[in-house]
Amino acid sequence: MEKIQAVPIQKIRRPLPRQNDPAKVQALMQSIAEIGQQEPIDVLEVEGEYYGFSGCHRYEACDRLGHETILCRVRRAPKSVLRMHLA
Repeated sequence: MEKIQAVPIQKIRRPLPRQNDPAKVQALMQSIAEIGQQEPIDVLEVEGEYYGFSGCHRYEACDRLGHETILCRVRRAPKSVLRMHLA
């Protein structure tokens, strides 16, 4: 089951390092500043903790813009699903 909600950026763990395209982050920052975040990022909620594995450019753009929350598509999952994402 998934739901769309605003999640505090500081509560989202990003366990896998990603290399972001600086130009894409800048373009997203401009777009988000002008029209807001249009597409939520996907996060797993495991035992009350949030884990982000995609949407790294949107995440960084919102973080750099100083947003306290980010729009997320939240899917609850057990630890076994989290382990699959980390493998």
